[in-house]
This record gives sequence, C-alpha cells and structure tokens, in this order.
Amino acid sequence: MNHGTHRSTPLRALTLSALVTAASLAFAGAAAAQKVPDKELQEVLIKTSLITFNDANVTNNYTVLHAKLSQPFRDQFTPDKLKESFKPFADAHVDFDIIAAKPPILTEPAKVDDEGKLTLRGYFDTKPNRVSYDLAFIRSEGEWKLIRLNVDVKKPSE
Repeated sequence: MNHGTHRSTPLRALTLSALVTAASLAFAGAAAAQKVPDKELQEVLIKTSLITFNDANVTNNYTVLHAKLSQPFRDQFTPDKLKESFKPFADAHVDFDIIAAKPPILTEPAKVDDEGKLTLRGYFDTKPNRVSYDLAFIRSEGEWKLIRLNVDVKKPSE
C-alpha cells in the first residue's frame, strides 16, 4: 500500500457542489433546522466518505461511492462520470487508507449552514503528503450523505 506518500504532485478531487446547488436548495427548508452531529459521528462521516472514495480510486470501481452519495449528487453523476472525474487519483495510484488509523484534524468548526449543509473541513496528519478534505453533507434518505467531495493529497507546504 502506498498510503498516498509516494506522490509529490498535488491531487485535488472534483468539487461537485456547484452542479448540485440548485437541487440541494430544495432541501433547505426542513434541513436548515438540522443540528451539527457530535464529534464521533463527524469522524465517522469523514472517514467513511474518504475511505470509500479511496477504495473507489484504488479499485477503479465507483459504484459503492456513487451509492453513498446524496440523491442530488447521484442524479448529477453516474459511476462512470465519477470514474472520469477522479481519474488522476486512480492513475497516480494514490492510496491513503492510513487515515483509518489517524484522527481527523478540523481546520474550522463543523457547521450546518442556512441551506442545511453540514460542512466538515480539515486534514489527516499523514507523511510525507497530507490528506486534506472539504466535505459537505445534506440529509438525504434519512441520513447525512455527501453533496460535496473535495480532497487534496500534497505536501503541507504546497
């Protein structure tokens, strides 16, 4: 396993929120009343999202990642579209599964905005490359599901 440590060129995952903003606004009314989940659930959301993303890139199979996305995200992006979007990660053989053994470090407090989106931003202190994330979730099908997935794998000074 490479754990993302062999790569010095920064890799950035696709930010998909702009494409699904209109769809997510439909959830704004009821979702705006959502509370920020506790720290344990935040860690579960972060790790399961990123490990599922990592597994998709390592196996080149985006079906499970697609199934775990929010409905608006799934409506916009098929598994094949995800595969195409994240091709640089798969081609670079980036594997950052080491994050399962590390705590996430938040760079700003978790928050639920007026549209009901839960935002979680931070990084994992991995060496030599840091795995940084900017994730957003909405309530979809009764649980928090991804509406934005943005990941950087690069040296901390870049």
